[in-house]
Amino acid sequence: MADIKTNKEKKVKNKKKRRLFLLGGLSILIIAFTTYTTGKYWVQIYDKYQENKKLDKKLEKLKKKEEALKVDVGKMQDADYIARYAREKYLYSKDGEFILSIK
Repeated sequence: MADIKTNKEKKVKNKKKRRLFLLGGLSILIIAFTTYTTGKYWVQIYDKYQENKKLDKKLEKLKKKEEALKVDVGKMQDADYIARYAREKYLYSKDGEFILSIK
């Protein structure tokens, strides 16, 4: 009778150990998967944050360039400025005027 109890107790203990092992392994897998997924999303978020910073810097540079171009457009409305610009940039001259380029 004692042997039967010990065999039943051993079987019950073995079932409990197997159940504990399976649930523990499953829990570890779930925790590992969740950690991996969360880490992957954090990396993606960080990459997007870095890309956003770069694009903000580029946008700021483009806005400055746009402002400079708007100023140039305003200057191009002045005929005297256009004439002076053409003479300096493209070496145009007025009648009777000589251009000397010093470099």
